[in-house]
Amino acid sequence: MVSYRTPGRAVLLLTLLTLFLLIQPAEMVKHESFKTCDQSGFCKRNRAYADNAVTQSSWESPYALDPQSIVFSKSQLHGVVLKSIAGSNEPVRLPLTITFLESGAARVTVDEEKRQKGEIELRHNSKAKKERYNEAASWAVVGGLKSSTTAALSSQQDNGFTKVEYGPTKGFEAVIRHAPFSVDFKRDAETQVQFNDRGLLNVEHWRPKVDKEPKEGEEANKEPVEDESTWWEETFGGNTDSKPRGPESVALDISFPGYEHVFGIPEHAGPLSLRETRRGGDGNHKDPYRLYNSDVFEYEMDSPMTLYGAIPFMQAHKKDSTVGVFWLNAAETWIDIIKSKSPLNPLSLGLAGSVDTKTHWISESGLLDVFVFLGPTSKDIMKTYSELTGYTQLPQQFSVGYHQCRWNYVTDEDVRDVDRKFDKHNIPYDVIWLDIEYTEGKKYFTWDPMTFGDSIGMQKQLDLRDRKLVAIIDPHIKNEKGFRISEELKGKNLAVMNKDGNIYEGWCWPGSSNWVDCFNPAAIAWWKTLFKYDAWKGSAPNTFLWNDMNEPSVFNGPEVTMPKDNLHYGNWEHRDIHNINGMTLVNATYQALLERKKGEIRRPFVLTRSFYAGTQRLGAMWTGDNQANWDHLAAAFPMILNNGIAGFPFAGADVGGFFGNPSKELLTRWYQAGAFYPFFRGHAHLDTRRREPYMAGDPYKGIITQALRLRYQLLPAWYTAFYEASTEGSPIIRPNYFVHPSDEKGFALDDQFYLGSTGILAKPVVKEDATSVDIYISDDRPYYDYFDFTVYRGKGSKTIAAPLEKIPILMQGGHIIPRRDRPRRSSGLMRWDPFTLVVVLDENGHAEGHLYLDDGETFDYQAGAYIHRRFVFDKSSSSLVSEDLAVKGSKTAAYLKTMAKVGVEKVVVVGAPAGWASKSTVTVTEDGAQSSTAELSYTPPEGSKAAWAIIRNPKVAIGHGWTIDFS
Repeated sequence: MVSYRTPGRAVLLLTLLTLFLLIQPAEMVKHESFKTCDQSGFCKRNRAYADNAVTQSSWESPYALDPQSIVFSKSQLHGVVLKSIAGSNEPVRLPLTITFLESGAARVTVDEEKRQKGEIELRHNSKAKKERYNEAASWAVVGGLKSSTTAALSSQQDNGFTKVEYGPTKGFEAVIRHAPFSVDFKRDAETQVQFNDRGLLNVEHWRPKVDKEPKEGEEANKEPVEDESTWWEETFGGNTDSKPRGPESVALDISFPGYEHVFGIPEHAGPLSLRETRRGGDGNHKDPYRLYNSDVFEYEMDSPMTLYGAIPFMQAHKKDSTVGVFWLNAAETWIDIIKSKSPLNPLSLGLAGSVDTKTHWISESGLLDVFVFLGPTSKDIMKTYSELTGYTQLPQQFSVGYHQCRWNYVTDEDVRDVDRKFDKHNIPYDVIWLDIEYTEGKKYFTWDPMTFGDSIGMQKQLDLRDRKLVAIIDPHIKNEKGFRISEELKGKNLAVMNKDGNIYEGWCWPGSSNWVDCFNPAAIAWWKTLFKYDAWKGSAPNTFLWNDMNEPSVFNGPEVTMPKDNLHYGNWEHRDIHNINGMTLVNATYQALLERKKGEIRRPFVLTRSFYAGTQRLGAMWTGDNQANWDHLAAAFPMILNNGIAGFPFAGADVGGFFGNPSKELLTRWYQAGAFYPFFRGHAHLDTRRREPYMAGDPYKGIITQALRLRYQLLPAWYTAFYEASTEGSPIIRPNYFVHPSDEKGFALDDQFYLGSTGILAKPVVKEDATSVDIYISDDRPYYDYFDFTVYRGKGSKTIAAPLEKIPILMQGGHIIPRRDRPRRSSGLMRWDPFTLVVVLDENGHAEGHLYLDDGETFDYQAGAYIHRRFVFDKSSSSLVSEDLAVKGSKTAAYLKTMAKVGVEKVVVVGAPAGWASKSTVTVTEDGAQSSTAELSYTPPEGSKAAWAIIRNPKVAIGHGWTIDFS
């Protein structure tokens, strides 16, 4: 805890800090501010434990499952794992539960038997709970826990093992070895995932602190003893972390035999396919991947360093097989990755040896609680994982458009001026953002009367074009006497406490600050009252929220965050809940936006910097404070892809780079890339030059405008991809291995991707001075250039021209892509526009696609107020058919009535048959009514360009059933 300082001292401190940040050179990561594994006591201890295990030929794990304790009932196996302690006849008892779920997932939980009251003496009268933190699931898990009705003990049991058959058609099996304790998870009789195969399971049990100093006259024990130097206290960077419960880490080795590639565990700046970490080496990381949500200033590329968010979910992939694990633990976590080649069978001529990936997971506290997913596809895993932690939010449509932000628009007139200039230059956008400077003295829920005295008038202007405002509100509340929010936070006892049970004071943008504790239900209830229009005066229905700095970022705290021995609601230590902390604020803000005004229920929009598994239910994320250079542009897609396959696909990066001033070429290429970020926002530091798209100058302004218009043209495809994510758990932009699970050459690709299920394959340029890119094709379908229909055939790398004005985009044959081609100034103004359907035929003359559509604003879709159509072009009948996939509800009819006049204005058929050259019309039938005709024009193939046809104004409604007959 820091001592109280006056507001004047706070202003001075923050001014000096800001000046310090502004003068730092690029690529300056303050490594000394963040721990390495060797500086993190529990990580170092468990790595040493692993070293000891793998270097001793006689090593045997001291953990054994007591066979007499095993009970199998209602798809759960219960037992007690006994941990042998050297020099003690009394083993530590660790209750084990393995639950087999209806979804096919399995959950393994290891706890520690509760100690008798008073057995463990906690120092400094701490109120910290004695038991292990056991509430992570209450925040992360929202469903999918129904037990299987078919899981059963196998009829074939071996001595020393217990076997359970489970999963679809009982195709999965868990083989539980008693001594030493381990679990093999099998699919179709082949081992896919192994627990404790290497004997690295380690549960640091509770114990009283014992003074081991030799008494006077006694000789010190000369036998080597375990290093206890960080058991009860640990110092880093001048901060001391008291540990009243002593050492309590949990660790486990998880192996994926035969799997070379592992993905996920965001957030890190690095490739999609995770690198090895064990002790360095060529292309490897010295340290493990770290999950400990932190405000890392100017983070570096290709690093296992922690960043702002943590999702402990990993997928492993090999040819035609994906498996996964979810490590449900909210404490600081490190993950080592080793890849080793299996010995080659000398009789397997011409075959390469397989690669095994072996991981070692280490968390500082809490339970050992792990879910196992056996696939067999990544899509299967994503759906099951999403049933557990929640599907991606189906957001309001405006949030899928373009967002304009900087730190900071300085006045409400500045905002109005930017808004007018977007219109003047005919550039579309949906949202303008305000960083912290809009507040009065950095006090949230206020407006600076000198600069934002007319916030309502400002928002009314935005509303003329159906645009929105997003304002920042962070978890740190300025500690200022007389400030109502501060007085209520402290007076109602809703703030995070220090280890002594007093309100914690730290430093952030306002200076002296206190932090709202959103683990507390009373704090959430209070937080919701602050967003009501009569409470937050100056806000409006088109005001939405940005939660930043919620790791939490504490400028004078250890590792720029909160002390681990701080106390939260329920007397849990901050060390137990750190990685969930940021999500609790987003949860409170999401709920607050639902209750701003009685009867006004619209889907919230919240952006967060910090996140955990489950945050995808609540909003969007971005990759934090990146830099205006080509490396950071290139790094964004692997980061976004990893986030997507970890269940949080509503992700983006600051377009243009937050720190620094991009060149015109870099800015232009970044907008082209950003047009394919699920969350698409331009943002910049206050020290950068203004760089709104209309300021770029020719030809850059025009090229950026075309990239933005492409995003808006494809909004129907994007919104449909969001719908798929919200119902299936699938990523919005999909890596190659997800779409082509058999093609080993494409498993590690992370600079190209598919947009949802549309068949759009994009590879935006991320290298300076590039005029072409090589796009890798994994199948034998024809692929067509999005803009000129040049056709590419055959597997392998294809060179695509990419002058500055072009984004390399291909369309995979076999898909139908919905678009809206009329340029508008915002997505809201496109609501009644007609659709264009691009039919991209495959080698068999077939194509199909989907369109999902609703009001883009309310929750009425949950009562059937939506359109979901499947379009199919069939060569045998030579017809394009619209089929209904929607489930009717109480609001279906009313919604369809509002959409009755929204039609299809154009159908484009790419790869059109040569026989259509003689056609001039097609026959159209809608809902069984009398047929009519529509004009068809045919363009023959030319050089490498495919033939294509256009059907103009078929006069069919997008929400109706219809057939266009080309025969």
